[in-house]
Order: sequence, then C-alpha cells, then structure tokens
Amino acid sequence: IPMSRSQTIPVLDLHAFHADEGDRHQFVAELGHALEDIGFFALVNHGVEAELIQSAYQVAQQFFELPEATKRQYEKPELHGQRGFTAFGREHAKDYPVPDLKEFWHVGRSADDQPHPHPYSPNLVIAEVPAFHPIMASLYAQLEVCAIDLLKACALYLEQPENLLAEMIQNGDTILRIIHYPPVPNDAPPASLRSAPHEDINLITLLCEATTGGLELWQRDGTWLPISAVPGQIIVDSGDMLQHLTNGVLKSTTHRVVNFEQGRDRRFSMPFFVHPRKEVDLSPLPACVAQSGQPAYPAITAGDYLMQRLQAIGLVNACSKDLSC
Repeated sequence: IPMSRSQTIPVLDLHAFHADEGDRHQFVAELGHALEDIGFFALVNHGVEAELIQSAYQVAQQFFELPEATKRQYEKPELHGQRGFTAFGREHAKDYPVPDLKEFWHVGRSADDQPHPHPYSPNLVIAEVPAFHPIMASLYAQLEVCAIDLLKACALYLEQPENLLAEMIQNGDTILRIIHYPPVPNDAPPASLRSAPHEDINLITLLCEATTGGLELWQRDGTWLPISAVPGQIIVDSGDMLQHLTNGVLKSTTHRVVNFEQGRDRRFSMPFFVHPRKEVDLSPLPACVAQSGQPAYPAITAGDYLMQRLQAIGLVNACSKDLSC
C-alpha cells in the first residue's frame, strides 16, 4: 500500500476507483487491507473542494467565537446533541471518567433530502452566521458522495454486491460534526484530553484535514501513532458498526486527540460520521461469519446501537423517553 513521506498511514487515491478495471481492483484491495489491518487510511483526489473546506472552517470559527450565552441558545437537550451546539466538556469517551476538552456543532441531513415524513430532526440555523448552514450543507453533500464510493469499495472487498453498504446509508442518520478544541484551560483535570481514546460508532468516518495535529491511533504493539494533518487529504476510519456488520473482519481502531504542544493553540476539525438508517439490521454478514465459523456480535438495529452509545458517552440520559428505564 502506498505511503506518503508526510503521512504515517496508507494513502489511497480515489481516482483509481473510477479508472480502469485494474486500478479499481487495486484500490479496493488497498482499502480493504488498510481497514482490515489498522482501520485507517488517508485519501487524496476525494472530490471534496479544498475551498469549501476552508470556507467551512472560516464560518466555524465565526460561530465558536460568539459569546457563550449566544452559543448555548442553540443547545437543545431534547435533540440529544444530534443537531446544533454541544457545550465544552459535555461529552466524554465511552468508559472514560473525565469529559473531552471540546465543543461542537452537528449538521444532519437537510429536511429537503429526507423522505416524508421526516425521520430526523431539522437542522438549526445560526442567525448570527448566516453563511454557516449553506456552506455546511454543501460540504455534507460532497462528503456523502465520497462516502458512497468508499462503501462500494468496502462491499467489493468483502465480495458482496457493490451497493450493499451504500444502500444502507441512503436517507441515513449521517452527521457532520464541526469541532472546536479551545486552548486547554489551566484548571483542566490532569487526565483530560481534547478527545479521549475511543472508537467511532458509525460505519465509516471521513475526517476533513484538521487545522493542527494531535490525532493518534492505537497500534497493536501498544504505542500511539501520530497521524499528520496534510492539506488535501481526508482521513478515513472504520467504526464500530462496520466492525459489527463484518463480524470483526474490518477493524474499528481506538484513536484520540492529544493536547498538542501543551494545547496552547486552538484546533478545529470536521469528522463526517456515516450512519445507516435506524432500521438497518447490523447482524454480522453471513459471508463474514463464515470466515470464523460463528458470529462475534449480536443482532441489533442501527437505531438501537446508536442510542446505546449516545447514552454511554453522556449525550442521552439513561431514562430518556427514547430508552427503556
């Protein structure tokens, strides 16, 4: 698998997936091997416009620089953090004792792109930054086109119908998260990290190039591998839902964001969490089960899986109306 001198994980070129049969086959193999081995790769020629990513970071900075009281007007507890603003220190990694040193905003599928009746809550519009939502909606659309290609390649690697995984995310619960990591406060708990060690919940994640470094992935030898923030690259990783669906063939790898350079600089990043529709069955695929002889994970729907994890990371109360108490 090709490596870049400025990148520490495999680097794949999405142009190859749309080239001749030989290049396409090689791309599928490289993607599958990367997700089966370390669960991460970097992607170039991904079709997401560089200018759009930079515009998104500009409007993100405008929002996060608003007064705290203004930002909190866009925090709606009944939305369980799935739309709008989530304040600093609200979320924590699963099983981690202290909160992450971040605040963020969630953009979901636009109402116009949803079937009727709308299964997902509407996006919140920031009156103080009118360009925010149109720019983020455009970024969401371009990232989803890229994600569909990657899921087609995953399915082909697993020797499944090409559209098997891509169909699961049609009208799915995919989320674009815009994260602001402020300078680390002096009174932060010693164990706090910008993002504590965790695995992503979803099928795959597309991470637009962050504004600074700090992302690291856990390796089998027990060390942390820094991943570079290289202009023009999107970092892709497989999440717990894909690991579940493939019976562990494709790996969901633990990763974190450390307090880079003592956290003196602010950091922005924009992960695109690709989710299936709530009713999609995540039971391990028979072909993947056949490799080991028995299912390693139970039957569950994507909606139930997501709700369990939102509870585990502190965005949903245990006795929410959406959960059994």
